[in-house]
Amino acid sequence: MTASSLTKHVRKIRPWLGPVSLLAGLLAWQAVAHLSALPSFILPGPSEVWSRFLRAASDGSLLRNTLVTLAEILSGLMVGVLVATILGYLVAKSRLLENLLSPYLVASQAMPLVAIAPLLVIWFGPGMFSKVLICALTVFFPVLVNTIVGVRAVPPALYDLMYSLRATGREILTKLEVPAALPVFLGGLRIGATLSVIGAVVGELVGANSGLGFMINVGRGQYDTALVFVAVFTLVALALALYGMVAWFEKRLLIWQAADQDH
Repeated sequence: MTASSLTKHVRKIRPWLGPVSLLAGLLAWQAVAHLSALPSFILPGPSEVWSRFLRAASDGSLLRNTLVTLAEILSGLMVGVLVATILGYLVAKSRLLENLLSPYLVASQAMPLVAIAPLLVIWFGPGMFSKVLICALTVFFPVLVNTIVGVRAVPPALYDLMYSLRATGREILTKLEVPAALPVFLGGLRIGATLSVIGAVVGELVGANSGLGFMINVGRGQYDTALVFVAVFTLVALALALYGMVAWFEKRLLIWQAADQDH
């Protein structure tokens, strides 16, 4: 088999690798659940989880709690990205501001989220605000760091060129710094979008009366492990959807970069 024919063969089977891997994982899970003879409240099989999913979907509880968690995720993501982007740009442009804030920024990342989440729920109550705050804190640091790195990665020669053309501060921002920092920024946003799901769920696990984290607590308390699996897989689906949306926006916004690579 020649190298070109081998490459064509790999391209043909590549789209099937994901579904085949998923199917193999489900079969392995079903085999382990069947052969281990463990009770369903310890290890339910895929069929039991699917049946529990249908029940939760039919009575509306899954959709209702998913919408609550999704609202917390999107709100926290928006707040965290907005604050991190603005602060990251200011820090990137000012070494003095970086020296002043770096101890607090590093300390905020060093503290485990599960340790401060109970405090935030106590201080701000078990409502949506505390969950949005926890989610925003989760998103904040990776977006901040990538914003700083992206802005500082702009070559000085390009600044000299813009100054020689008598560009205004707004023109430098919109026509140089934003396009140059966008690839790195979007990389941080992809990480933040995934982490935002973790932040929302951690807050709900600490204290909530709705949301997918609440469903996990209910399933755990009632030994309804299948319900826990349903909530976890729904969270995975949300994280994948958010990651895919950011990747799609990245592809659309950086179409110029792909054109440059083709040349």
